[in-house]
Amino acid sequence: MCPSGRTLSVETATTTLTSDFRPAFDVLDADHDGKISKDDLRAFYAGFSSSAADENLIRSMISAADSDNDGFVQYEEFERVLACGDRAKSSGVMEDVFKEMDKDGDGKLSHEDLKNYMSSAGFVATDEDIKAMIKLGGGDENQGVTYAGLLKILAVDQVGEAP
Repeated sequence: MCPSGRTLSVETATTTLTSDFRPAFDVLDADHDGKISKDDLRAFYAGFSSSAADENLIRSMISAADSDNDGFVQYEEFERVLACGDRAKSSGVMEDVFKEMDKDGDGKLSHEDLKNYMSSAGFVATDEDIKAMIKLGGGDENQGVTYAGLLKILAVDQVGEAP
């Protein structure tokens, strides 16, 4: 059952088993302990905003995904939340991440948005790496990449693998 109370269909359950949201999970797991905590989310949001993250929002995000009520979001819980419904249109953690990354609010991540994000998340990415990410997500250097494109980028299992 999804956190919203909906039941997973056979199609969604199959998608869940074959999906790989590990790169997105790893970015949110700031201390790399294998689970997303409130502190991890605070650290993530601190990298994108000059004001502190809203504690109610952080509590809600953890609560929505924490199916075993241990106060943390394990990878399986994270994946289950993202697999509920149409990924490109579903609201949730990744949509919030996208909005934080999209500094000018134009609905696309520019080269600069992605470069800043990668740097703040502690990942080394050259300009060529960023260009490749944008291309992989179906965007172009001038227009950037959409939310659906970001999901394509994060779902890649191996660098250099063709979509």
